[in-house]
Amino acid sequence: MIDYTITIEDREKRSKLAKAIVSVMSQLNPQMRDNNEFKHKLWDHLFILSEFKLDIDAPYPVPSTIYIDHKPEKISYPTYNIAFKHYGNNIERIIKKAIEMEEGPQKEALIKTIANHLKKSYLNWNRDSVTDEVIAAHLELLSEGKLKLGQDVVLSNTRDILANNKRKVVINLNQNNNNRRTNNFQRNNKPRTNNTNTNNTNNNIKPPTQ
Repeated sequence: MIDYTITIEDREKRSKLAKAIVSVMSQLNPQMRDNNEFKHKLWDHLFILSEFKLDIDAPYPVPSTIYIDHKPEKISYPTYNIAFKHYGNNIERIIKKAIEMEEGPQKEALIKTIANHLKKSYLNWNRDSVTDEVIAAHLELLSEGKLKLGQDVVLSNTRDILANNKRKVVINLNQNNNNRRTNNFQRNNKPRTNNTNTNNTNNNIKPPTQ
């Protein structure tokens, strides 16, 4: 259609057909028809698809080829030397803060919390069982030997963690299914206007007698 429009000699006819093409393009996303930004984008796409050969009266200026050919600058991605990727970078930051704390009950409680988080993260990525001794060794490695888990400290039970993880997955699946059912119900029960009945009703209205 665009190639044929380019071959039309009459400018007015070219412009009308170009407008019709944009209207067809807008049918792919009918909910965006009244969006001015979306309309502008469609006209830009029309010129791009025509390789800027269309000479028409458009409601928007022809996009610049310099702007289109310009490639955005590459965004640098932050890289961290993470010892255990399944633990992530944030937990290493928390460990550094824990190292700076003064010795006492609060620090011991934080160390236990960190160790439990390590165990949960480990079991998220590795479904096999893991002992508290392994987690304690990882904690000591991540803290460069500055944080040690007390021998009398008992971490969360592996079975409880796995059961809780499974429960969360089931809850998320149920929520997604409920949302999908709700959306389908709303879509199927959306009221529709009947233009035919409206027109018939208007036609049956008699003018007031004088």
